[in-house]
Amino acid sequence: MFEQTSWVLFLKYLDDLEKNKLTSSQLGGTTYTNIIASEFQWKTWAAPKLEDGKIDHDALTGDDLSDFVNNELFPYFKKFKADASSANTIEYKIGEIFSELKNRIQSGYNLREVVNHIDELHFQTHAQIHEMSHLYEGKIKNMGNAGRNGGEYYTPRPLIKTIIKVVSPNIGETIYDGASGSCGFLVEAFEYLKNSKELSTTDSQTLQKNTFYAKEKKSLAYIIGLMNMILHGIEAPNIIHTNTLAENISDIQEKDRYDVVLANPPFGGKERVEVQQNFPIKTGETASLFLQHFIKILRAGGKAGVVIKNTFLSNTDNASIALRRELLTSCNLHTVLDLPGGTFTGAGVKTVVLFFDKGVSTKKVWFYSLNLDRNLGKTNPLNEKDLSEFVELQKTKADSENSWTLDLKDIDQSTYDLSAKNPNTPEEAPLREPHEILEAMQKLDKESAKVMKSINSLIKIT
Repeated sequence: MFEQTSWVLFLKYLDDLEKNKLTSSQLGGTTYTNIIASEFQWKTWAAPKLEDGKIDHDALTGDDLSDFVNNELFPYFKKFKADASSANTIEYKIGEIFSELKNRIQSGYNLREVVNHIDELHFQTHAQIHEMSHLYEGKIKNMGNAGRNGGEYYTPRPLIKTIIKVVSPNIGETIYDGASGSCGFLVEAFEYLKNSKELSTTDSQTLQKNTFYAKEKKSLAYIIGLMNMILHGIEAPNIIHTNTLAENISDIQEKDRYDVVLANPPFGGKERVEVQQNFPIKTGETASLFLQHFIKILRAGGKAGVVIKNTFLSNTDNASIALRRELLTSCNLHTVLDLPGGTFTGAGVKTVVLFFDKGVSTKKVWFYSLNLDRNLGKTNPLNEKDLSEFVELQKTKADSENSWTLDLKDIDQSTYDLSAKNPNTPEEAPLREPHEILEAMQKLDKESAKVMKSINSLIKIT
């Protein structure tokens, strides 16, 4: 249902955005020209109001509403793309969205009900927009948990926030996700940077136009990512609808590189031979190709946080060994976060997060194994408190029961195996031999008899 109604929610948000801009311009003594023509504004077709504030009973409904939406409204917004002054405008992005979307609510009467409900939402104050963002994220999360199209591109927000804290991007750095999905990494990075300090006008412009970059292959994910970024405050997101892996990484030049990479590439995908030809290390594993792309597209001195299956650390095939060698020699893999099963609801795979900096080879790797006293799942999801010890210990790379440091000199130089084996886990007592158990039982029997004899003596005395 979310895929079907998201465009209605988006148009209501645009209507409130235009109202906010009109109010701001009036307060500043300037003139604001609406993006949307009057006949296609929310108040005209969706929610014409009576004097008492209720929706006019003569508002479009049934077949009239469906015909208007399908034959006039969507074509109107689709035309925004061709008419926009540049791709770096909200008009162009609106056109992109409606070029990809279709109205899938077939009944005009059902559509009228949806419109009436969404009209009750307001996105004009900071608190209202924040509430709406949570609503939107919740719907994306439910899509992911349903294991459908969305399941590939929802990453738990507590994990994303933790990765961003560790990577610690700065305003002025460019941030990239080549498998962006619903743009959760970029949305949270925007929130992190927005709250990192008092923003100047230049800072705000930098965040709006020159900070966040993404690519996404799937149409639905691309559209949801676009809308998610716009609804969170980035009016003209730099998101490209393309297959990242179709690009030959040997063509990446310095001008194409980014300061920060934040990503969770798809698990378990398999790529065709012609796609593999774009990479020096040939493999059908989608995530391994993405990792090669991320290493290549990261600027020297750049930093990354990338989620990948934990089998990456120990797979013995030639491609995995070559990829580990490439990562360790071209980057400083300074931190590995080992996550428990169930971190990704509905996905049984175990994952790790690789934190690395480009340009200096790895000497030591600090590992942290997240051990929780509960099983993760839909009713017990990962939260930020679960990850708080990791964030604190990572600052100094301290050893603990859950963390340790691996010296690269100590690993097998032929396989570069990085298996996450914690040497600091308290050892369990070894199992005793049968004769030891019998001896202990006899000893206990004697002690028990002695205690009972003393008790009986006391009873006789009293």
